[in-house]
Amino acid sequence: MRKLAVVLCLALPTVAVAQKQVAPDSRRGVVLHTADVYVAPDGNSQRVSTVTPGHEIVVNEKSGPWVSIFANTDIQERSETEDEPEFSTDEGSIPRSGWIKDKGIVTSATPNGDKLIYGAAATWEAAASEPHAPKTAVGSAYLLYRRVYEYFPSSPLAAEAQWRSADVRWQEAKFDASTLPSWKDPDPNMRPKLYQKDLERIVKTGTGKYPALAAFDLLDIKICGDWQGLTKCPERETELYAKYADAFPDGPKTAEALWDAAYRQGVLVTMYAAEENKKKADVATQRVHQLRDRMVQNFPNSDYTLRAISLVYRVEQGIAIYGSDRD
Repeated sequence: MRKLAVVLCLALPTVAVAQKQVAPDSRRGVVLHTADVYVAPDGNSQRVSTVTPGHEIVVNEKSGPWVSIFANTDIQERSETEDEPEFSTDEGSIPRSGWIKDKGIVTSATPNGDKLIYGAAATWEAAASEPHAPKTAVGSAYLLYRRVYEYFPSSPLAAEAQWRSADVRWQEAKFDASTLPSWKDPDPNMRPKLYQKDLERIVKTGTGKYPALAAFDLLDIKICGDWQGLTKCPERETELYAKYADAFPDGPKTAEALWDAAYRQGVLVTMYAAEENKKKADVATQRVHQLRDRMVQNFPNSDYTLRAISLVYRVEQGIAIYGSDRD
């Protein structure tokens, strides 16, 4: 399963871009490498700007191995929605006209352009997970994935690219927020608000498995930070995960959601037992059995199901699920 390492987010700005529908335009494109913009078609002339992968250019004319462009046009964009922040860019990437070398430029007219851009995005995303990742890696992956579904809306890669773009940005923002003390607060409303419209759009209009993936991401902002021994956290989170599983009974994250719900019921068994509330402990025990049975029936080959089976055994043996299990 694709994972984005948390280290990839260090030193990166918060990313957010208005999600627009772009009509195919052979003059509009992206570069797949970092390109210097010069005042003239001459590498010895003054460098006026830089274009990093994913930022847009508009091609005006060609002159031998050079092309005249207007660079970083997307940086000038502003969302009409006040709560959607502007996309921050690395220093030096400002809108400028000039000349760049005619290489690595992909537009909607480029043969296999969707694959070229998607491949570059996946490469940057992988690079972002490496130690000492380039500081622009996440931003480049996010923007390049966007270009796939903007420039090639009919591509077989468009839906996956839209999801990856939103998820990359979500994981980056979530990691940034998780470094703050408020992230551990039991009340999720005390944490910083994360931009979520990209994911919400996929939940509403996406196809295939992607609404389920986006909806699972969005659960991040609803769960507690540190439970601090409070039963209200696993109680509420159980219902969140169970409701998700009901909404997406065959989704790629459903087995995981059911496990998350089962684990929290196991935790509640321990918590209620510590409070000497046998009635609630018995209800939680019954619930964890029901969740396990549902997983066995619907996801018999999932690792999460095996984890649930082991969880129920521990509950039946009176082994603590929360806190120390050492007797």
